[in-house]
Amino acid sequence: MSGGHPLRLGFIPLNDAAAMIVAQETGLFAAEGLEVELSREVSWATIRDKVAFGALDGAHILAPLALAMTLGVAGGEPAPVIAPFAMALNGPAITLASRLAVVSGDGRRADGLARLIARRRQEGASPITLAVVFPFSTHNYLLRDWLAAAGIDPDRDVRLTVAPPPRMTELLTGGVVEGFCVTEPWDTAAVAAGAGVVAVRGSQLWPRTPDKVFGVAAAWSQRNPERLEAILRALIRAAAWADAAENRRDLAVILAQPRYVGADADIIEASLADMVFHAGGANAPLPVHAGWLLSQMMRWGHVPPQTDIPAAATRVYRPDLFQAALAQLGLPPADTPQVLEGYSGSGPFALAEARTEAARAAMSRIADA
Repeated sequence: MSGGHPLRLGFIPLNDAAAMIVAQETGLFAAEGLEVELSREVSWATIRDKVAFGALDGAHILAPLALAMTLGVAGGEPAPVIAPFAMALNGPAITLASRLAVVSGDGRRADGLARLIARRRQEGASPITLAVVFPFSTHNYLLRDWLAAAGIDPDRDVRLTVAPPPRMTELLTGGVVEGFCVTEPWDTAAVAAGAGVVAVRGSQLWPRTPDKVFGVAAAWSQRNPERLEAILRALIRAAAWADAAENRRDLAVILAQPRYVGADADIIEASLADMVFHAGGANAPLPVHAGWLLSQMMRWGHVPPQTDIPAAATRVYRPDLFQAALAQLGLPPADTPQVLEGYSGSGPFALAEARTEAARAAMSRIADA
């Protein structure tokens, strides 16, 4: 396919970059007439800046970051992004240092951690430090909500810091942080190193947890509609390949290459067990997912309280483009529900009621905050 320079697509070394990596390694991009260069980036801030300024044509990107860029709260002026493809589900987990010895049961409540924090406060000890991958990330909001449900105020009772995903195990081992929320394989890597214990997986808190999307600048999509369609077709086929049980070992070997994820292939293979790359409409960018994320962003003061959540969600998430790519491949349309079961069993979550949910969640923050 003609269209000027080779496409430069960015990613962070994580399992849920698999569709982009598989599309490159198996020739699916090439089969669509696309010349693609994959760029392994060092941080989400780099992804943000390169997408905003055109150094990347598209990227594997944190869903809340795409929303924040569009709303102009991610640093700098608004940089509208569209998300026509969801990369995977069930990637994140919350891992705590083995030395804390506070993990019990299935971890869906952080009560053991709450007791430790209260005891340390009484002793005058410094607060524990927990890491997330970026302020605008599913990880930040999963971790905050998990803490708050146990009476822990994430802005007062712990210290939250940001670290690149591949460094999480090193920071945990070195005692720099005492826990983190990150996408696989870095949770499994910490466990394999004897440094951490998975306290709870995203899928335990919210089955089919959304995380990353494939994002492009809105202006780029308007200039390159045919190239975007071709990218989406390749990504859909690659995600289906990655999801097939018979391909999981091969997928782990591909991802293990240093230019991609760069973790041990056995660790990656083990860390894939909970992840969904395609089945059940996993690649559909659901505005209701964006709505839940935006409600959390509003809850924690990361977007203005007057933000029109449904409008922002449907501006960024573009299931229409995804559905068109499915039709071009001769595949049936994906289901795009407007209501989902809520996070951690809190009941149904509807996009139309997202602002109400955000206000309710904000009011339910720690009573003495």
